[in-house]
Amino acid sequence: MAGVMAEPVRVVVGVSGSLGSLAALHRAVAEARRAVGRAVGRAVGRTVGGAGSGTGGGGAEVLVLHAWEPPGGEFGYRRSPCPPLLSAVRAAAEERLAEALAEAFGGADPGVPVTARTVRGEPAAVLLAAADRPGDLLVLGPSGPWWRRGLHRPVPTRCVRAARCPVLVVPRPELALVLDGLSGRGVDAELRGLVGAGRRPGGRG
Repeated sequence: MAGVMAEPVRVVVGVSGSLGSLAALHRAVAEARRAVGRAVGRAVGRTVGGAGSGTGGGGAEVLVLHAWEPPGGEFGYRRSPCPPLLSAVRAAAEERLAEALAEAFGGADPGVPVTARTVRGEPAAVLLAAADRPGDLLVLGPSGPWWRRGLHRPVPTRCVRAARCPVLVVPRPELALVLDGLSGRGVDAELRGLVGAGRRPGGRG
């Protein structure tokens, strides 16, 4: 058969600007580089074996997504639309994504094609819609600390359960763990202070 080029490996990664999502971005690029290395190795093997006209390696690419929503969510925005506020939130999302890329690569060439987009929508839904091919790889940072999650199920949990492709969840970086611990102690201290303040008027809780 004449040379048939394989579809490039696509690594989809969600970026929020947190340390965990930056670690996920680095891992996504590393996985794409590995895919390129494997493709090159296969191509060399076919050439050495005399099958240079076989299936092409296909390469790899990284799709970086930053999801954003109107303040109060889509339901709240439909009830009280404010186009100027929406434009400001969109611009802030674009700026946050640009800052994340700058922090991750510092202007250096990541070594693989990288496409970055801001997408309006709930993060898990945006990522699942983008990573829609079985051959994709969805890379995610860890879920945030418990006091930041609220009542929503963590994005990694939702994606692992519903994704059509493999999902790689990157562990929380050591620095983020330290910062989480400091923040957690601050929250614990605040809660203890509130409990103590509630006990003072009566003398005993």
